[in-house]
Amino acid sequence: FVSSLFLGVGKTTLIQKVTQALKSSGIPIDGFYTEEVREGGRRTGFDVITLSGKRGPLSRVSSDSSASRREYRVGQYVVDLVSFEQLVLPMLRNVNHGSDAEKKICVIDEIGKMELFSQAFIQAVRQTLTGSGTVVLGTIPIPKGKPLDLVEEIRSRKDVKVFNVS
Repeated sequence: FVSSLFLGVGKTTLIQKVTQALKSSGIPIDGFYTEEVREGGRRTGFDVITLSGKRGPLSRVSSDSSASRREYRVGQYVVDLVSFEQLVLPMLRNVNHGSDAEKKICVIDEIGKMELFSQAFIQAVRQTLTGSGTVVLGTIPIPKGKPLDLVEEIRSRKDVKVFNVS
C-alpha cells in the first residue's frame, strides 16, 4: 500500500505508472483509481475510474451546507455511494471469485473516508485481502484526527507493506 499525509503528492500517479508497467508485461490486473474533477481550474469533485475504462462520480462539491439525513459528506464533498458501489463492487467480486489459476493483481486507489461510507466496499476489501494469491496494490491515507478502522487494520497486517510517499 502507498500512503501519504498530503493530497497531491502523486499516490495515484505512482499507482497508474505501476499499473501500466504490469499491464505491458502481460500480468493480469484489475481495479480502480480515483481522479480529481476540475472545472475552471477549481476541484469540483472526484471520479472513480476502473481499469476496464468505466468512469463515474465518487463525489462532488455541494453548494448546500445543510446535509440531508441520507447524504454522505466529507468536508465540502457529497459522496455518490450508489455510483461508487456500482462501479467498484462488481470488479472486486470478480477478483474474489476467480479461480487460483486466474488470480490477478487488484488495484484499490483509494481506501479513504469517502470510500469507507460503503459497508459493502469494506467487506469486499477484507475479502480481497484474505483471498489466496490476490495481490493488492492500493493507497491509504496517513491518519490525521480520528483513525479509520479499516485503514489501521490494513496498516497493521503482517502481510502488508506500506510505502510512505512525500
